Amino acid sequence: MARTALVAGPTGLVGRMLVDRLLANPEYTRVSVLTRRPIGRSDPKLVEVQTDFTALEKIGDKLAADDVFCCLGTTLAKAGSRAAFERVDYHMVVDLARATKAAGAKQFLVVSAVGAAPTFPAPFYSRVKARMEQAVAEIGFDGVQIVRPSLLLGAREDRRIAEDIAQRVAPILAPLFIGPLKKYRPVPAGEVAAALEQLASRHEQAVRVHHLPLDA
Repeated sequence: MARTALVAGPTGLVGRMLVDRLLANPEYTRVSVLTRRPIGRSDPKLVEVQTDFTALEKIGDKLAADDVFCCLGTTLAKAGSRAAFERVDYHMVVDLARATKAAGAKQFLVVSAVGAAPTFPAPFYSRVKARMEQAVAEIGFDGVQIVRPSLLLGAREDRRIAEDIAQRVAPILAPLFIGPLKKYRPVPAGEVAAALEQLASRHEQAVRVHHLPLDA
């Protein structure tokens, strides 16, 4: 059955690869992207919707899609403050979920983070992610798929010095993460994009949390 997709965050590390996969997937007849700036590519199935992610409800029909993929996210360092980080990783994500549900979306797939937990001693970053997950789960989609990757491996458009260092060190240490620690292994961004695409095709009518690699 032909489906339509909406991707928020198409210029990020995971979002870029996800858009490529969805455009190549014959199940999708339209792939809309919500973006602050042009993404610099064209495709017959691609529809760009430029927005600053405020007042999303005013976009109306442009938010319509069967499957919504949310790849929005930043870091505390890049955001500059806790409030600015929370604005992106909680409010923008939850606002998107509410607006797309109102526009008729059936399924919401979102990139969160390994270790998300709602209470102290979890760090602020992890608590915000957990609150976001809970809020999205309560909106009422037929299905919500939450993907919790560990450190993402891949070349970003924006330099993140701490992540650059971690990306060099983490693969060396990865074999030490076995058993229940396996979910903390660094993961290539392409694997996250592939997981999102795969989960969407399952059409699960439930709220589920997934770590990588995905269970069969």
